[in-house]
Amino acid sequence: MAELHIQAKLTNLLKQEKIQLWNPPYTTEDSEAGQQPLQELAVIYAPIVNFSVAEVASALESIRSQAVKRGMGNKTYRETCVATLELLLPKEGRKDTKKKNYLQTKLDVLVQDVMDKISEQHGLQYIKLILNGKTLIPEKRLDEQNVKNNSKVMVLRVSEPERKKQLLEEEKKKKTKDESVQRTQKGFQILSERDGTDDPATTPFLEIADQKGNPLKIPPSEKKALILAVGFHEKGRALMKRKQYDAALSHLVQADDQFSKCGSMLLSTVDNYAVLQLDIVWCYRALEALSCLDDGKQRLLRAEDCFVRCYGEQQQRLRQIKGNTGREEVLFLRLYLLQSLLAYLDGNEHQARQKLMKVEDLYGRLCLDPGKMTELMGLGFSEQDARLGLRACHGNVDEAALHITNRRQEKEEMKQKEREKRRRRLEALSTLGEMGFAKRDAAQALQQTHGDVDRAYGILLEASQMASAAVSNNNMEPHMDQAKVEQMLYLGFEPEVAEAALRMTGGDLHGATQLLLDNQGVLPPEVLSPSPPSSLSEEPSTSSESAGRTRVRSVSQGEDPMDEDLVNEVLDDIPRHEEDYLDLTLEEEGEVIAQMNSYLHNRNSSS
Repeated sequence: MAELHIQAKLTNLLKQEKIQLWNPPYTTEDSEAGQQPLQELAVIYAPIVNFSVAEVASALESIRSQAVKRGMGNKTYRETCVATLELLLPKEGRKDTKKKNYLQTKLDVLVQDVMDKISEQHGLQYIKLILNGKTLIPEKRLDEQNVKNNSKVMVLRVSEPERKKQLLEEEKKKKTKDESVQRTQKGFQILSERDGTDDPATTPFLEIADQKGNPLKIPPSEKKALILAVGFHEKGRALMKRKQYDAALSHLVQADDQFSKCGSMLLSTVDNYAVLQLDIVWCYRALEALSCLDDGKQRLLRAEDCFVRCYGEQQQRLRQIKGNTGREEVLFLRLYLLQSLLAYLDGNEHQARQKLMKVEDLYGRLCLDPGKMTELMGLGFSEQDARLGLRACHGNVDEAALHITNRRQEKEEMKQKEREKRRRRLEALSTLGEMGFAKRDAAQALQQTHGDVDRAYGILLEASQMASAAVSNNNMEPHMDQAKVEQMLYLGFEPEVAEAALRMTGGDLHGATQLLLDNQGVLPPEVLSPSPPSSLSEEPSTSSESAGRTRVRSVSQGEDPMDEDLVNEVLDDIPRHEEDYLDLTLEEEGEVIAQMNSYLHNRNSSS
C-alpha cells in the first residue's frame, strides 16, 4: 500500500510540472530507463514527498515502466486492435506482488475465452471477471460490456461447483462457474414468487419489512428485484463473516445489480444500498484490490449521499425514528476508515489524517467495556443484544438493559400482530373458498383489498363474469379477424391479450383497444384462457421500510420437495436479528486503524 501512496504523490507532482517519464531523457530510444536523469529527479523529489531517494527512484521507475508499457499497448491497439488489460489477480494467483499483470486480447472475443486464457496462464480454475463493480457475462463479448484498451479487470476466484458430477450426469450442460450465486438467486426467486396463500406453519415465504413490521407499498415491478437484492446482500454478508471475501464480493455485485432495478425514491429512504456500497469496498480492501480506486471512491460517495438522504444531514431523521444514533455509528466508522485509506492511496495524507481522526474518535466510543458486556450477559442477554444495547445507550448498563427489554417486548407484540393477521387471512380465504372461488384468486383479491372480504368478493365476482362473457363471445365468434389482431400487435399489445380483448368486445377493434388501455394492457388469466379456470396474477407479499431500513423476513409456508434444499439454504443466511448489520465487533476495523497509523506515523518520522 505504501508503494501506491508514493506513486500517487509523485504522479501528481509529475502532472503539475508536465514531466513525461516515457519520453527522453527519462526513457531511451529502446524504451530502457535513463538512469542518470531519473536519479537526479529522485534527488529533487525526495524531500518534497518525504521519502528516501532510493524509494522515490524505485517509484519513478515503476511509473515510467507502466507508462511505457501503456504507450506500447496503445500503439499495438491502434495497429492491430489487440487491447491490453490490467489484471487484478487474487493473492494466490500473483507470483510477484509488486509486479502488475497484463493480458493482451482482442475486444471482439467472448469473456469466456478470456477467462479460459487467464485460468491457463495463472492456474486459477474457477473464476469470474469484474469491471467497475459489474460482473462480466461469459457468453457476451468484451466490447459489448464496455471493456476497453487499458481497462482494469478484477479476477475473482469462486468456489468449485457443488455436486459437480451429479449436475453433469443429470443435466449434461456446461460447467457452472459460480453455482453459489445461481443457487442464491434461484432460492430467492422461489420465495419471492410465493404470496402466503398456504398455511404459514408449513411453507416459507418472504416479506420485506422494517424493524417494526410497518408495511410500505412497493411498485410490483420493484418487488422481486428488491427481494433478490436484499437476499444477495445477506448471503454476501454471511460470507464476509466467514472471511470468504472472494465469494462474498460475487454475491454483493449481484445485489448491486438488483438494487439498480429499484427506483431512486425507494433507495433514498432505506440504508440498505449505502451499507452494500460499504461492504463492496470493504471486500476490495480485504482482497487487496484497492487499485480499483475510482470505483471505490464512487461507491463511498454513493454510500455517504444515501446516508444523508436516509438519516438526515445531522442524523435528525434517525433520532426521530430510533431515539438515538449509537448503533448506526459503526457504519460511519467504516465509511470514514475506508475514505481515509483511499485518500492515503491517492497521495492525500492531509485528508487521510483528518478522516482517521474521526475514525479514532468513533472507535473510542464504540469499543465497549468487557466488564459491562459480562454484566449484561449475566442478566441473560445475548452477546449481540448486549453489544447493540450498550452502543445504543452510550455504555450505560441500566439503560441498555431497559432498552433491550423494551425491544424484545416490541418484537413479541409484532409477532402477535403478525399471527393475528395471518389468522384473519386464513379465515377470509376459507370464507371465499366456500363460495367456490379458487384459493390463489381469493388470496390475490384479498391482497388488493387489504383483507376486506366484501370488496374481495366483488373483485372475484366481476372477474368471473368477465370470464363467462369471454367464453360466450368466443362461442359466438369462432373466427378471429387476424387483421384486427395484427393492428393491436402493432400498438404493442401481447397476442394472447389482444385476442382475448377482441373476443370480449365481439370483434370491436376500438372497444378492445380501449379496454386494454383502461387496464394497462392486462386482463385476468381466466379471460386469456377461458377453458380451464385460472387464477389472478401472483404478487409476492411484501412490505418495506418506514424506519430507514428494508430487511427480508421469512415466514413459514408448504414446500415443493424439489425446492426445499434451495429455500432452506438461502433462509439459513437471513439473520434473525433485525440489526445484525450493525453488530460489528470492530476487530478488523482496529487492525486497519493500526495499519493506517503505522503508515502515517512512518511518514511523520521520515519528515
